[in-house]
Amino acid sequence: MKAIQIHQFGEAEVLRYEDVPEPRPKEGEVLVEVKAAGVNYADILTRRGKYSQKPLPFVPGFEAAGVILETGKGVADWKPGQRVMGTVLRDTSGCYAQKAVMPGWLLLPVPEQFSFEQAASFSEVFVTAHLALHVNGRLAKGESVLIHAAGGGVGTAAVQMARAMGARVFATASTEEKLGKVKQLGADVLINYSSLDFLEEVKKHTDGKGVDVVLESVGGEVFDKSLKCLRPLGRLVAYGTSSAQVAAARIPDLMAGAISVAGFSYGFLTVARPDVIRQAMRAVMELLSQGKIRPVLGHTFPLAQARAAHELISSRASFGKVVLVS
Repeated sequence: MKAIQIHQFGEAEVLRYEDVPEPRPKEGEVLVEVKAAGVNYADILTRRGKYSQKPLPFVPGFEAAGVILETGKGVADWKPGQRVMGTVLRDTSGCYAQKAVMPGWLLLPVPEQFSFEQAASFSEVFVTAHLALHVNGRLAKGESVLIHAAGGGVGTAAVQMARAMGARVFATASTEEKLGKVKQLGADVLINYSSLDFLEEVKKHTDGKGVDVVLESVGGEVFDKSLKCLRPLGRLVAYGTSSAQVAAARIPDLMAGAISVAGFSYGFLTVARPDVIRQAMRAVMELLSQGKIRPVLGHTFPLAQARAAHELISSRASFGKVVLVS
């Protein structure tokens, strides 16, 4: 079968489209004919060797949608022919391929109204947004939340989730075009971080008080300034470090404002707390059935053009979810 394979860590040119052996499902796994694979920033970090160190060579990709071909031993909930969407464990990957093995417990049925591309745009970003807002951020109805990179995959999901929770949503993005789309998803206060100081804007729109929660995925200076956006007892949830910069936050500053900082990793929780992941999966499917959230499919590429997909995300020119089509 065809797949994208990485033989050495590096930039997008290390993504090679080539023939690889077909995987076989083990106990608890299913073999899926991949119709579409979601591209996440974690894939870029993994490609660079900065997320999870995998033995070389390997097939990247943590998220996919497709049709079940075969089930492994002990799988009772799924049958061949069913349309499914979901993720894999971080130590396995393998979704940038025509076929992939996926843990049965991490799969969800594809809603009838979804295309495979939409299905590959759903699972990871909405579960991540739910956990970051609910579990780590403890966001409550009537509170306010600042969502950085609101035009990205997790960002577009988080704006919808926060809106559904009854929160006031502050959203940052790099262009007016992205902010216009984010507004349609439910954001209340739009901040173009290319031309405005987001800290000043947050203070201006909250009468100097700040927000209750910040979702932060950049690190460095953005992390430090985001802490200053929080009101007393505020919570910052860090789920990424795309800038690769080290923050300079000081413990006395956290203590002075009774500020909480939480780190979040979807991949880690799939291994350490699968019960929490399953609970979040049920919650997002309920919101989906109520029509309160929807996948935001931004760009699609053929599987063979995975390099272009990675380059688009790295350029910060993408909006919503980027997907590879097999």
